Amino acid sequence: MATGRPYQLVVFGASGFTGQFVVEEVARVAAEDELRGSLQWAVAGRSREKLEAVVEKAAQKLGKKELKSEVNIILCDVSDPSSLANMAKQTVLVLSCVGPYRFFGEPVVKACIENGTNFIDISGEPQFLEGMYLNYNDKAAEKGVYIVGSCGFDSIPADMGVLYTRNNLKGTLTAVESFLNTKSGPEGACIHDGTWRSAVYGLADQDKLRAIRRQIGHKPLPVIGAKLKKRGAVFYSNELGQYSIPFMGSDASVVRRTQRYLHSQFNETPVQYAAYTTVGGIGSVIKLMFAGLLFLMLVKFDFGRKLLLKYPEFFSGGHFTKEGPTEKQMEGSSFEMTFFGEGYSTGQDPQQGKPNVKICTQVKGPEAGYVATPIAMVQAAVTLLKEKSSLPKQGGVYSPGAAFANTKLIDRLNKHGVEFSVISKPEV
Repeated sequence: MATGRPYQLVVFGASGFTGQFVVEEVARVAAEDELRGSLQWAVAGRSREKLEAVVEKAAQKLGKKELKSEVNIILCDVSDPSSLANMAKQTVLVLSCVGPYRFFGEPVVKACIENGTNFIDISGEPQFLEGMYLNYNDKAAEKGVYIVGSCGFDSIPADMGVLYTRNNLKGTLTAVESFLNTKSGPEGACIHDGTWRSAVYGLADQDKLRAIRRQIGHKPLPVIGAKLKKRGAVFYSNELGQYSIPFMGSDASVVRRTQRYLHSQFNETPVQYAAYTTVGGIGSVIKLMFAGLLFLMLVKFDFGRKLLLKYPEFFSGGHFTKEGPTEKQMEGSSFEMTFFGEGYSTGQDPQQGKPNVKICTQVKGPEAGYVATPIAMVQAAVTLLKEKSSLPKQGGVYSPGAAFANTKLIDRLNKHGVEFSVISKPEV
């Protein structure tokens, strides 16, 4: 890890919709006891005017007039490699908030590795995340830098949640299902269309993801214990009393990468994992089916993708908008991710018989996209900066669970409003 640089971290894409909230969170955390007076940081992007406005807004919101003099500005553009190199050379860590990452992520990763700089992003795009592993893992290891993807709501709650569940089971955890439930207040909820754009391109590029996985060439992880049964495309969850569907984000991909790393490096028992999200009653299911079929038809064709990208609010039924959520909508929203795990009690051979122990855990927090995501990203950053001895021994391209399994990241998240808890103790 590089030292002797003017900044410990730089928020790149600070004037973007998510970036502005990451700036606020860094400013908030920088004033806490652990970092007070010691964190030197900057914001980076294309427009000085917009970056100054973001810092000004954060200063007003947090009542920190001094912020404007404490936070420096670096001008750089993702299409200008020399400007990215200039940014990377000045900092120990870059927090990249510029997406979709499939278009704008790789140049930043490349600049960071070439200049010995660590990198954290909040991507929920498996094609980008696994592509960076394929193309840059060895280079990052040579340079001794950590490239840690998906450090937002995608996929820290899921990835660290599985590890938390494992750590709280007295025995061997072999399978976990997670169910995401989001709640909104009287103002409703919506998501900025940047996430919608990533989803459109992601589903359109499934063939590229499969090609990347073939190039990586990993063998399937061994199945230890009873095989986790697949659920249907739509099913009624007796556990939560709602209809549910498979979660379309990056969680399953990220958790699988972590489990592969822990198994290959430390011979830990790989945990089978499936991710779902609740959708409510039968009326919601019918609406979702029509919207989903329309989306899947349109995303296959160029003209269809153009329509989806141009009219996100219409095609998502108001769930995605170009403006993003209001402050009131964010204040009234929250999430709960519930984990149902099963395994084998201490002394029981996981290769023999049925699972004989169960556990239920939960990760809950504030609005997922623009409150919990900045919290997760910034706490991952603090962990990387403050707990180097607990990170993997060599650099590389890591999932959050692989990078932070032996750190106090979960404790840090608990103190900042993303809470991990055991709902029901393991019972044989």
